[in-house]
Amino acid sequence: MAKTLAEKILTDKSKSDASAGDVVVANVDLAFVQDTTGPLTVRQFEKINFQGIAKPQNAVVFLDHAAPSPARQLSNDHALLRRFARETGCHIYEVGDGVCHQLVAEYFAKPGDIIVGSDSHTVTAGALGAFATGMGSSDVAAALALGKTWLRVPETFLINLKGTLPEGVYAKDLILYLINQIGADGATYKALEFAGEALAHITVPERLTVANMAVEAGAKVGLFPSDEETQKFLTTQGRSDNYKPLYPDADAHYEQLISLNLLELEPMVSFPHTVDNAYSVSKAKGIKIQQVFIGTCTNGRLEDLAVSARILQGKRRSPGTRLLVTPASRQVLTQAIDNGYIKTLIEAGAIILPPGCAACLGLHQGVLGDGEACLSTANRNFKGRMGNPKAMIYLASPATAAASAIRGEITDPREIM
Repeated sequence: MAKTLAEKILTDKSKSDASAGDVVVANVDLAFVQDTTGPLTVRQFEKINFQGIAKPQNAVVFLDHAAPSPARQLSNDHALLRRFARETGCHIYEVGDGVCHQLVAEYFAKPGDIIVGSDSHTVTAGALGAFATGMGSSDVAAALALGKTWLRVPETFLINLKGTLPEGVYAKDLILYLINQIGADGATYKALEFAGEALAHITVPERLTVANMAVEAGAKVGLFPSDEETQKFLTTQGRSDNYKPLYPDADAHYEQLISLNLLELEPMVSFPHTVDNAYSVSKAKGIKIQQVFIGTCTNGRLEDLAVSARILQGKRRSPGTRLLVTPASRQVLTQAIDNGYIKTLIEAGAIILPPGCAACLGLHQGVLGDGEACLSTANRNFKGRMGNPKAMIYLASPATAAASAIRGEITDPREIM
């Protein structure tokens, strides 16, 4: 029977003939935790009295969400996770190394993998052709101990992409537009599979942005085929041996087909307080903002800092608008320094924060005041997401964010570029 990408991967990893709706037990290639949900995972692991991790080389602890720790309890949680990594022999990435999802893409994810993490944006690795999904802490504890997990095979929406993105329009605009069309729960437990002629022009860093936000439409996974762009990315990371081509069957069955012509897209902005509340930037033009945040697992990559630096080159942020920039990983930070992007951003008035999640979830490093508005390149704008339920969060691309920082109000980046 012809299969989608999700069905192909789950068939291979479960050694069964997996079709949409089936429940399978599949081998896990990577299981990971981070420092906000990880402590609960560890406590569940120890409460169940698991004796060890099935595959320590395929298990990772990331200290990224509160990095460096801003509070005593969070510091104690870090100590717990360090102890767990030491005792079980799994990998650990320390404070300042970067966001878990970026590091998974840089060092671990491979086409055809099954990846589970105690974080909803584990879906990011779908950009590399991996069936990557977030799970609850107890499920991840079991996956760590057993090296396998159970999954219901999701039905698939095929997202057919045509054309190329116009000047000033980016992958973030594409996914915000798509989520607006589908709705915040319109793809609940579905696989979003991306295909079409446009993929030849969409790089893996751009695919990471799109896959990262598949969960904002309720999707179980966001999957891209493994193609020449995948091979190029893995080669630049020194992981060319990890490449293998992976495509759906030509006559696979899809529950729904959605076609998008990228040439018709414009810069997008998600208004508070839901991601699918997205409109063309023209609808948001002139809204005053007190903070711009460029970074996160959605848009903290080298390419994002490059476009931000290009727009801010020779300019300054508005005096009434703070500009926070957080590289997604140590690798991104060092490359951005080497390329001169960090110098440009600092000269424009930016505050450079250490690699990690930073202001995204409101623990520290950029908590908003009452009545303040932030334009963020993150993936969520729920009330209170950035630490204050009396603040407003707008979502947009790094280009829109950089242009808006200059004027102190939401701005179409094409006006600056």
